[in-house]
Amino acid sequence: MDRTQDATSVVSTQMKSMSVMSSDRLDMDFGHDLIDNGTSDDYYTPPWIFEALGIEFDMDVCAPPGGVPWIPAKRHLTIIEDGLVTPWEGRVWCNPPYSSPASWIDKFIDHGNGMCLIACSRSGSFHRLWQKADAFMDLPLPLIKFVTADGKSKGIFMPVILAAMGAANVATFKASGLGRVR
Repeated sequence: MDRTQDATSVVSTQMKSMSVMSSDRLDMDFGHDLIDNGTSDDYYTPPWIFEALGIEFDMDVCAPPGGVPWIPAKRHLTIIEDGLVTPWEGRVWCNPPYSSPASWIDKFIDHGNGMCLIACSRSGSFHRLWQKADAFMDLPLPLIKFVTADGKSKGIFMPVILAAMGAANVATFKASGLGRVR
């Protein structure tokens, strides 16, 4: 059995065992490093953002299995742990699935400690974040290029913004030199 067939078997087994989970909240594309089925939510924050921030997070709450190697987090919540169900602890990093970010944004606001990379939109969830976040940071132009599951760089059609909750995270924004903090 080749690697792709083996990975397909593992993913199929995992998906069957997770059938009780709500697929409207979860990106069912785990096994990202073995199978790239091109879902629009398989975009990872580029390393230069974390290099500029220069901090370690307690949790990456929207991670692929195994985490993203350059995201400095002590713990990575994947689809298996379900970051919408598992309690968040400490300073969190949240780059939610952009196809359905509302529940992630609400939990980020309720948690009140961390940073979130989110697409700008006219949605109710973005409006709530705009009203509640302690700070926002514009990222430098041109638009950000994410890292895809196959390691390539790819932009998206929407501008994104970093949001911070908590005084220490606002201070980190200001010290990073990434962009203007508001």
